[in-house]
Amino acid sequence: MPRKFFVHTYGCQMNEHDSERIAGLLEADGLEPAASDDEADVIVLNTCCIRENADNKLYGNLGYLKSVKQTRPDLQIVVSGCLAQKDRDMVRERAPHVDVVLGTHNVHRAAVLLEQSREHGPLTEIFDATDPNDAEAFPSALPVRRDVPYAAWVTIQIGCDNRCAFCIVPSVRGKEISRAPEEIASEVERLAGDGVVEITLLGQNVNSYGRDLTKRGPLFAELLHALGTIDGIKRIRFTSPHPKDLRPETIDAMGSVASMCEHLHLPLQSGSDRTLAAMHRGYTAERYLQRLAAARAAVPDLAVTTDLIVGFPGETDDDFERTLEVVAEAHYDSAYTFIFSPRSGTEAATKVDDFVPAAVIAERFERLRVVVERSALAKHEARVGRIEEALVEGPSKRDASVTAGRTRQNKLVHFIADRPLRPGTFVDVRVVGAAPHHLRGEMVDVTALPRHKTRIPVSAH
Repeated sequence: MPRKFFVHTYGCQMNEHDSERIAGLLEADGLEPAASDDEADVIVLNTCCIRENADNKLYGNLGYLKSVKQTRPDLQIVVSGCLAQKDRDMVRERAPHVDVVLGTHNVHRAAVLLEQSREHGPLTEIFDATDPNDAEAFPSALPVRRDVPYAAWVTIQIGCDNRCAFCIVPSVRGKEISRAPEEIASEVERLAGDGVVEITLLGQNVNSYGRDLTKRGPLFAELLHALGTIDGIKRIRFTSPHPKDLRPETIDAMGSVASMCEHLHLPLQSGSDRTLAAMHRGYTAERYLQRLAAARAAVPDLAVTTDLIVGFPGETDDDFERTLEVVAEAHYDSAYTFIFSPRSGTEAATKVDDFVPAAVIAERFERLRVVVERSALAKHEARVGRIEEALVEGPSKRDASVTAGRTRQNKLVHFIADRPLRPGTFVDVRVVGAAPHHLRGEMVDVTALPRHKTRIPVSAH
């Protein structure tokens, strides 16, 4: 009987895609996916290290799995990803029952290391993320096991050259390395041939894609235009861009490439210029709002989401008030709001004397939530009565009688279908209700809505 595996994923979309690669490698090696830990012979914990609670979650799970392994000694446990890369030998020291520890730059070795550990016992292999000679071949060349057949992640870049004071990513992912555009196009063509209709381009800073490939500067806009010509791909998304690198030609491509979705995730982090400077973000609040306005001018019906950090070291009441003002002015569709988490190895973690008290952070967090949800609800209420193109994801997680879909603006819409709908099907839905985090709709018999964009040239700002 074939052995089975189960993968737990923590963190961002890059980690999700790495998990797909690990699953693809294990499947290619003869293992089969399991429905749960209980059925698995191999359990993979693909980790994140952006926030401190990721550490706590990992070691809590490893403590539980230690007792499981005592009753099932043939069980193999793998720890991979950013936290493994950051902590290196610490995982082995704190959890000696783990069979394999591997990092962010040797995902391609997962199946090999698993087999070696069966023969020789527990092992740790971490490549140096800061050494380009120690990095793997570009990871998207690996086999992938996707959870859904109609959508796919496509990595266009790994690593990051920014030095944000709060971020550990450059240490665990290394310097920016861009994938050749022809390789990306070939992969997307293969995905389209397999029935994929939506792709999401991944990079730590997609706006700087190609800066290491040519002296002409970033090639991201050219890549968007090229991928927009590939038959079968109906929707293109990307994450994550950096506001300081959002160039006019990229905004122009967002407005003119028909398959580009009307959604922009543009991390603000703080509305205070003083805090942004301390974070080393490379822009001011005014500059951010200018680029946001340019994107909205070029892309009709653009939905905008963001990331926000509350309690960055030294954040004063005035700094936070400025954040509230900018968030209110930006009119976001939604926001991912995080409490500052000090990460060892980052500049911000050394500012212990400037840490904001937990009670102050909690109060600020709640005030920010109110502002964000007020804007999100207003944005959603404005869509009531409209007909939206939804890509069916499947039954709602809360109610199997309700179908869940995703609009081009990346909004979740729940509706009652009048017939069984296969995930990956496009359907037109009339919006009949709104909540801060989703839309409610009803399926309509509209077979051919116009799908086009009006091209609006973008001038430099």
